[in-house]
Amino acid sequence: MPYRPVRSARSARCQEAAVRRLASVGGGRQGHTPTRPDTSRLWHITLSVSGPAAPLPDVRRGLEQLAHDHPFLLTSRYARDRAEIRYWEEARDLHDAAAVALRLWGEHRRTACLPPWEIVGLEVIGRETYHQRLAEGHGLPAAVPVGVHPF
Repeated sequence: MPYRPVRSARSARCQEAAVRRLASVGGGRQGHTPTRPDTSRLWHITLSVSGPAAPLPDVRRGLEQLAHDHPFLLTSRYARDRAEIRYWEEARDLHDAAAVALRLWGEHRRTACLPPWEIVGLEVIGRETYHQRLAEGHGLPAAVPVGVHPF
């Protein structure tokens, strides 16, 4: 008989509450009125993950599969114990873009065979801010090609 961890009623309620909170990220923004409620905008996402060391070929293969599953990925950089993923997300506002970004790694962990790493950083910036940073000389160098690359 396969091993199945026993979940207490309390832990199940906590997990359900966490899922509800994540699904309603914008729920606590009282008085917030979006400038364009029915219009999506582009957001530049940088997601950083880290955890126990994994074989480099496995990390690369997982990130390549993630790029295939999520076609808007721009670039992924990786090492044995960490990775950084940059991509564009279309969302109504920053809260929605962040919620989607925070789910990306976990939702694709199994299908892309990604390492069991945790999210350790998230940056979400608007398109205008992204282009302003590039114009000021900040951000990834122009020579960084699109795709999956080691750090």
